[in-house]
Amino acid sequence: MAHGDNATRQDTFKVWLFVDHRNVGIWDKKTGGELDSDELKYYPGNMAPAISLGGKKLPGNITLQREFDGQVDGDWLPFLFASAGSKRATVHQKPLDFDGNGYGKTITWHGILKKVQVPDHDSEGNAAALIEVEISVDKVPAAA
Repeated sequence: MAHGDNATRQDTFKVWLFVDHRNVGIWDKKTGGELDSDELKYYPGNMAPAISLGGKKLPGNITLQREFDGQVDGDWLPFLFASAGSKRATVHQKPLDFDGNGYGKTITWHGILKKVQVPDHDSEGNAAALIEVEISVDKVPAAA
């Protein structure tokens, strides 16, 4: 199989969120979740080249957004507000083929619900009203 045979687009993923083991549904946008690391280099004497010693793994926070549904998301808001800063959250991301069927490995991140942001308001605006949550990721992502 040639590289690129399973190339995809940003819109071909299913992303869903659990907070305190409750399924909070599908989300439209996901940013973050990168896995970085501290960089530690040792510089030996005699002007020898640096030696990389690696470093701690640093998972980045995840931000999720979706169109605000006044009924569905309105019902979730008391729970989400009460959960911010204290409840466990799990984000799953599954690749979809161009027909919307799941395939491959699901990537999973774990952490704490950090932030809940209701839609901004602008009396002259016409952009989609989005609800946003941020998860403080505290474990290395897994793909299974």
